[in-house]
Amino acid sequence: MTPVAEDAARRWLGEHRDGAAVDEALAFYDGLPAVALGDMIGRWRGSGLPTGSPLDGLLEAYGWYGKEFLDADTVHPLLFRDRTGAPRPVDPALLPMSVLRGYPRLAHSPVLRRVWPGVRPLLYTDKPKARLRAMDHRGVRTAAMVYDGLPIIDAFRHVGPDLVLGLMDLRGLPAPFFFLLERERS
Repeated sequence: MTPVAEDAARRWLGEHRDGAAVDEALAFYDGLPAVALGDMIGRWRGSGLPTGSPLDGLLEAYGWYGKEFLDADTVHPLLFRDRTGAPRPVDPALLPMSVLRGYPRLAHSPVLRRVWPGVRPLLYTDKPKARLRAMDHRGVRTAAMVYDGLPIIDAFRHVGPDLVLGLMDLRGLPAPFFFLLERERS
């Protein structure tokens, strides 16, 4: 991505940090370049890009940290902070995805957010729960994360060398969920 294109993409994100219509976000995503598999290796901090999805703000409300790609076959798709603040992998297959899809208001409830810190340690895992593959998505071959136990694919596009826009394709969700990943520097 050229510096001018990266500046324009970052400007668009800045102007839409509080939200964008799904069609606007899709048009922006479609204009971004593909991501090579090797570009995803590392730990990434995550944040949502609101588009009216029932999942908007949900991950952040539960203390989502991001994702970690050790290699193409060793991916931790969901990192949450533990009691010390350190990022820990969680097994997404143990999350109630049918509740997230069908009853998002319940998932957003303050009661569940209060219970989450006690439940979260039961979901920690050291085993990878996703893989990284090159896939054709919306007409572009790009890096995509395929969850092992769930009908979810996250496809990525470059905003800059250390910032990608992800589009989560979850079976049963009427529109994609958008999120940003910024590479963590050691």
